[in-house]
Amino acid sequence: MRAPYSALGVTKLIDRFTAVAAATTAFNTVKKFVHAGQEFENCMGQMGKWYTSVSDFRKGQQLQKNPPIFKKLLASGSVEEEALNLLIHEKKIMEMEKELQTMLNMRFGFGTWDELKEMQRKIRADRQKQVYASAEARQAIINGIAIVALCSAGVVLLLGIFYFIAKAKGMI
Repeated sequence: MRAPYSALGVTKLIDRFTAVAAATTAFNTVKKFVHAGQEFENCMGQMGKWYTSVSDFRKGQQLQKNPPIFKKLLASGSVEEEALNLLIHEKKIMEMEKELQTMLNMRFGFGTWDELKEMQRKIRADRQKQVYASAEARQAIINGIAIVALCSAGVVLLLGIFYFIAKAKGMI
């Protein structure tokens, strides 16, 4: 499964509309599985793809708020058209999310969706902490290397000064 956009690193940008198409495909597959009598647990892979696609769409929306200058100048279509498309896609995603909520609550009992959302918040917070801890560790390593390099340069400089002084006095 392709990794979603996150603080863990964005390697390949995906078009928001492609993300919505992928989310729709995954959602329709989940619906088909459930209506065909499949256990909801068998649909988890498709639900994961749906969440990834929705995450990609929403990240694409965030990135679109500050597009590159060439995108602003060469954008095809009107602002109104783009806004309408984004609104329709967001509403479509909200409908899918509501239907998934209903399916989960019907299968596992009322409140399951809320438990899922709370777990997502905790996992997201833990991952952010890991990313921050990793970034801090990386910065500490860089700082340590810089300190060692500066100290080494200082020692070499002092030894050089002592060498030239000793040579000038004829001690060497």
